[in-house]
Amino acid sequence: NKFILELSDASGSFSDPTELATVSDKNANFDFDIKFSLPTDTRGDGYRFRVRSTSPAKISPVSDAFEMYYIDFNSTLAIRELGDTASTPSQKIQLCDGGSTTLEVYNVENAETYRYNWYRNTSPFTSGGSGSSITVTESGYYVVELDYGSTCSGSANTQSLSIEVQIGSSVGLALNTPPKTELCSGESVPPLEANMNYPDLYYTWYKDGNIVQASTLGAYTYAIDTNDASFPGAYSVKIQGDGICTETSNSVSFTNAGIFTVSRDNPSNMVILPGATANLAVSSDATAVSYQWYKDNTALAGETNANLEANETGVYYAEVTLTGGACTSATKKSEETTVVHPDSFEVLVDYSTAYTECNNTSIVLEVNKINALLSDGSKTDVTADLINNFAYQWQRDGSNIAANSHNISLTDTNENGTYKVLGTLESFNVTSNELPVRLLTNETLTISATSTVICNTDDTITISTDTDLTGENFSWLKDGTDQNISSINLPISAPGTYQLTVEKNGCTLRSNEVTISPLDDSLIALSTANAEVVFPEGGSKIVSASGANSYRWYDQNNNLLSDTDRVTITQEGNYLVTATIDNCEISKSFTASYQDTFGIPNVITANGDGFNDQWIIPITYTKDADITVIIYNDKGEEVLNQQQYKNNWPEASMSFPKQNMVFYYTIKNAKETLKKGTITVIR
Repeated sequence: NKFILELSDASGSFSDPTELATVSDKNANFDFDIKFSLPTDTRGDGYRFRVRSTSPAKISPVSDAFEMYYIDFNSTLAIRELGDTASTPSQKIQLCDGGSTTLEVYNVENAETYRYNWYRNTSPFTSGGSGSSITVTESGYYVVELDYGSTCSGSANTQSLSIEVQIGSSVGLALNTPPKTELCSGESVPPLEANMNYPDLYYTWYKDGNIVQASTLGAYTYAIDTNDASFPGAYSVKIQGDGICTETSNSVSFTNAGIFTVSRDNPSNMVILPGATANLAVSSDATAVSYQWYKDNTALAGETNANLEANETGVYYAEVTLTGGACTSATKKSEETTVVHPDSFEVLVDYSTAYTECNNTSIVLEVNKINALLSDGSKTDVTADLINNFAYQWQRDGSNIAANSHNISLTDTNENGTYKVLGTLESFNVTSNELPVRLLTNETLTISATSTVICNTDDTITISTDTDLTGENFSWLKDGTDQNISSINLPISAPGTYQLTVEKNGCTLRSNEVTISPLDDSLIALSTANAEVVFPEGGSKIVSASGANSYRWYDQNNNLLSDTDRVTITQEGNYLVTATIDNCEISKSFTASYQDTFGIPNVITANGDGFNDQWIIPITYTKDADITVIIYNDKGEEVLNQQQYKNNWPEASMSFPKQNMVFYYTIKNAKETLKKGTITVIR
């Protein structure tokens, strides 16, 4: 046996526990220490421990929660304004009124893996979250420390120096309006300019909110490189420096006026027969364009339309050039089309849907691929281009059948066989691969039994079918095993699950299953609890049964009370129901008694006047032989110990030395005490 010390995650969950230590030499000890080390990523307030043994395999209760932090960084944190990349970042930020800025920790490796406590003017600043950066809009002194829990955060000495945020007035930073914002790829354009040119200020340039030029002294312009395909976007600039508030300009958006799409409108691989042509086509979403077709990277003279009739093999594409708009030199190349002459063709057929022999009752076979075989031995898929150009002749077992499409539907077992298709295209004759088809008949095989319950070992049940089995190869199965019985009707005397199988056209046709059960009185259920019915005297109670085909109800004198699934009981006594399931009978009995209408008395007047002379208790406590009544006097001595109490205490001969006496009673059965109390006898 081994004892394994396990640690939960930071929330106390053991869904993926960490093994801290294993002890294998302490099986004779009940009290021992375990030495362990914590993982370096331990950070949280809800860790718990538990111990797991291997033999026997048991798990201890979990410990109380612990606050645990592995302090792997204990240096002073450094913070700065996001975008301030100076070697010594400013510790004072001028924030424009109504604006915001981001403070970040920048001297911690993998900073995002830690939690942080941020403070403003010495008070916790929780609205910014607990990450390595926060967004601020208010003036104040901001500091941060690593969150090592309530115990260790201060002692780890990670608290940063403060950075002051002041609120000032905007200086009106803006971007000068450029000459145009719709640009072409490769076009030379003047740089973007801020409206403030100060060599002692820091400028940070952004595109779509991301820094494209880090904070740089005096960099009030930014050059847009239109050769970079990603140049379109929204540009802005932020300024920082002493004596001004940090401010971000408006944004200016640039677009690429030369962006358009070109689509190839024909298959990527096309086959042409000798003397034939292939129609190639391209299209564009631009309205004013020109076309130039190329074959094997050489321009085709005069081929300047969107369509081309190709009569030679080769690799074709079109260059599409804008002829209108801002970027008349923008050109795009279409996808390539390979045109080939075939040496021969390959036709492949397959099942159109999932197919399992002797399981499907129908199937469609189809030509699913046509390959052009080239002189170099390579293949080109030309299905889309030629599938409707071939003439087809289907064959079953080598003989032609009446099927001339590129698919064939099979629905009858008479169509079982091996299929292939002959394809013809001009001088090319192709024979496909072969597909075997063996369908299961779609007729239904049903069996039934004269009964579904075996009454006893001498009982016989017959299972049969309406299907004519004459001349058929069939088998009777019990619990999946062939019984090797050749009779058309199956006589059985044992419970089990039975089924009939018939061999049809090389496939096994299976019937429904019939389950024969042994006779069991639990098949019949009565609506009574514990075979007992209780109702008020003068009233009635309906008792019902279920699980059988028919019922007969009798009283204790063997009088038939009902032959339905229910009976109305009006008298106390013993009753019997006989239920019939097929040819079997099951009998169940139950008892009816009147409901008690009074409680256990605690006073009797044993004065011989015939009224209340004896201690009479409800029938609930007197009807069962396993209920015992014990009566004690005031000294704890038994004066009565009687099973199935007869309501006859005290007897007339019993004497009482006092006018009034108190006795104590206990009513119990073999398992528990049912009632306890006192009896006061007044004379």
